[in-house]
Amino acid sequence: MGRLRSSILIDASDGFDCSMALRLMGAYPAWWPRWLRLSKFVCYLFALFVGCVVLLIGLNLFFFWRAPPDGQSPAFYPSPKGGSAREWADSYAKAAKMVRQMTLPEKVNVTTGIGWMMGMCVGNTGPVERLGFPSLCLQDGPLGIRFADNITAFPAGITVGATWNRELMYERGKAHGLEAKLKGVNVLLGPCMGPVGRSPLGGRNWEGFGSDPVLQGIASAETIKGIQSQGVIATAKHWVGNEQEHFRQSNEWLTPNAISSNIDDRTLHELYAWPFQDSVKAGVGSVMCSYNQVNNSYACQNSKLMNGVLKDEFGFQGFIQSDWLAQRSGVSSTLAGLDVTMPGDGLWWADGKTLWGPSLTTSILNGSVPMDRLDDMATRVVAAWYQMGQDTDPKLKDGPNFSSWTNQTIGLIHAGSDDQTKGVVNKFVNVQGEGVTFHSTVARNVAIEGIVLLKNTDNFLPLNRNGTSQASTTNTTASGINVGIFGSDAFPDPNGPNSCTDRACMDWTIGSGWGSGAVEFPFLVSPYEALQRFFNNHSTVELSTFKSNKLTVADLKDTAEQQLCLVFVMADGGEGYLAVGDVKADRNDLFVQKDGVALLENVTDKCGGDVVVVIHAVGPVSIESFIDKPKVKAVLLANLPGEESGNALADILGGTENPSGRLPYTMGKSLDDYGPAANIIRMVTPKQPIPQQDFTEGLLIDYRHFDHYNITPRYEFGYGLSYTTFALSNLTIHNYKLKSALPDPRPNSTANPPTYDTKIPSIDSAIFPLTIRQLKKYIYPYITASDARKIKHITVRQPPATPLSPAGGAPGGNPSLYDIFVNVTATVTNTGTRDGKAVVQLYISLPTNFTDPETHETPMFPVRVLRNFTKVALKKGENTTVDMALTRRDLSYWSAVRGNWVMPTVGDIGIAVGFSSRDLPLKGVY
Repeated sequence: MGRLRSSILIDASDGFDCSMALRLMGAYPAWWPRWLRLSKFVCYLFALFVGCVVLLIGLNLFFFWRAPPDGQSPAFYPSPKGGSAREWADSYAKAAKMVRQMTLPEKVNVTTGIGWMMGMCVGNTGPVERLGFPSLCLQDGPLGIRFADNITAFPAGITVGATWNRELMYERGKAHGLEAKLKGVNVLLGPCMGPVGRSPLGGRNWEGFGSDPVLQGIASAETIKGIQSQGVIATAKHWVGNEQEHFRQSNEWLTPNAISSNIDDRTLHELYAWPFQDSVKAGVGSVMCSYNQVNNSYACQNSKLMNGVLKDEFGFQGFIQSDWLAQRSGVSSTLAGLDVTMPGDGLWWADGKTLWGPSLTTSILNGSVPMDRLDDMATRVVAAWYQMGQDTDPKLKDGPNFSSWTNQTIGLIHAGSDDQTKGVVNKFVNVQGEGVTFHSTVARNVAIEGIVLLKNTDNFLPLNRNGTSQASTTNTTASGINVGIFGSDAFPDPNGPNSCTDRACMDWTIGSGWGSGAVEFPFLVSPYEALQRFFNNHSTVELSTFKSNKLTVADLKDTAEQQLCLVFVMADGGEGYLAVGDVKADRNDLFVQKDGVALLENVTDKCGGDVVVVIHAVGPVSIESFIDKPKVKAVLLANLPGEESGNALADILGGTENPSGRLPYTMGKSLDDYGPAANIIRMVTPKQPIPQQDFTEGLLIDYRHFDHYNITPRYEFGYGLSYTTFALSNLTIHNYKLKSALPDPRPNSTANPPTYDTKIPSIDSAIFPLTIRQLKKYIYPYITASDARKIKHITVRQPPATPLSPAGGAPGGNPSLYDIFVNVTATVTNTGTRDGKAVVQLYISLPTNFTDPETHETPMFPVRVLRNFTKVALKKGENTTVDMALTRRDLSYWSAVRGNWVMPTVGDIGIAVGFSSRDLPLKGVY
């Protein structure tokens, strides 16, 4: 989701009339007579002409264009009921007891947001006060609590993925969840695992954990476990196929419909849905459906995706909520499996005209939506509340203690309505912890381990405090050294780290991308501030600063006098509702921005000594213009490090910490290296009212594409250097089970969904009570008396029930998918001179030329795919044994013909262990 914190209003009283607008637009030539230029009649005539042209174009598009006949999403009905899993049985029993006491409007209230800016949070459901069920607070975002004070700005998801550290993933989630609870947040809108990273230019790739489903899935599951250990409902988002910002949302890009991501069933399961399946298995309480369409059906009304995959096959027990205004229909989305609409408003922002609320109430009363569907919707929401223990948690009893809409102590209770009631809306509760529990420590550790050392010629790094290499034998302490810090990305914003809306700026150092996934920094330690403290600049280091990326003639002369040049560049991106310069969310190319290319060229050519380059980026960047220059001794990719940015970098540069980050994506030499799918920007103008994006590359994204087409990357997926060295030996493959093609038959449910009286309530029970004062734009569940008189019962012919998936049966899918078939062990040794952490990665290769003996399918398999990893800390000279399991799902592919996971039983399955996708010294077979 994403919108600005406050509304922007244009006041007509400012004197900006129609004829002024025409003059500014250059609608008539300067030689026109004055009386004609000022004529309101001409103004209105012009407006009428433009309107007619737009109308004719629109009618042509809507009446003569048809969706493509192929690739449509199949239907799945009815929506599976929650409460079928043993793990959720107690919560569903409690929820059913409460929901049975609810009236029709109360059930609708639980599922419908009350409207944009109508509560303290970015999303607020309606309460059922008489039964003790609160208005749930739903709040962004994936790296901290958006629009809140005294919180931690953690490193972004892409930085977390670069750590390859499961423990840090969990600890960050745990700290994040605790902060959410202490702020009164019921539902945290994260983590993000979609986009996966189909294109390296994707504007929101940085919110996720990397361009591989297993890395995404493990990081998401650990984050969810951490968040929900604190009693806060986590949200897996965005389900699914939201792989670009261009045309992602209706009307946002001046197109009436959102883009359709056209994905085949196998690619969906093995790539884009994989991390969501891991999230469901981890017990996630909420899933957010995305803005885009999938196979020409909106994700938030796609019955195959919500009913069929999430609720049936994956066994999801929580509730599905819409992204903010991603719901595009009423009855259809209800039947397709949507459980909660956010923020409540319907097709347009902040208009109070909901697709549910009174419309959902009417749909129940006239029979177009079955009563048991609404019962299940309400029960799923209440069950998730019970599942996290929020009914007994005193920290969540009083609701949110902050306002998303003002920084003042006293503010409007319903900021988006005409109600002027005020109260204490901000209590400024500090949730960052202190001492040993200070969450900034977690943030710093993640930022440290998320830094990837890409190049380090002759062990130039780490540095001494006098600016020399620790590997150097030359003593420059007496004579001193000149150190230059170049680039705006090294320096703090003089107006503060939050001077730009939702962090949408590139003028100074960046700690995150922009959009609803960003937060207000409590502080942001810039690289310059940390390096200034690090260097011994009182005696031996003369520190020079070059804050502009455009170097003057004088700057170039000074550059030649520097014996060490530290160059900082960045590549930023974000969500589609904001743009920075010519970057409209998705990046235009792989180059660093804000004249960073010229800065690198100038410094790497003119520096009088050695050069170290530091990159902050939302994704892969092209470094071909400078990477091989002799002066460039080291390059570090610091990703998006959050509030402790500079401190983490100084720890790595100075050797206090040994770099252990590994690339969560492939760094190619050019955009073309990634294949046709990478170039999002080529679709600058859509050819249809529903822009089409065919995922014809299938499974071949990122390193899979590079491997399949034998393209040499600059740095491969999983790559990263250390200040020490590691070696692998003693590969052992333990076969626990023999190969078998299919999972066990789908098991019976381990619990029974609750049952309800399906009788349609009386119409009178849903009429707006006279005792309630209606607020403008506030969304209520009631209908008016006049609307009640118009209700007529509709006989709806229910579609035949879709057969259940053999791949389902429990949260996460068929339990036998997680049976361990193989366990792989290896010895890893620190062969260097420093303590450090090694990331050991396990890849598999399914047999080539395999043919399913029953279906005769001949699936194409990627050269290799990541299936497990572990990170271990080793002192110099130390070794240890690592073990990594492979499950049935790990060793299988998805058969669209069978509708199930299939393990090849003919041919060898290759197993490789190493330090990156192309550094795999240990190999064996299963």
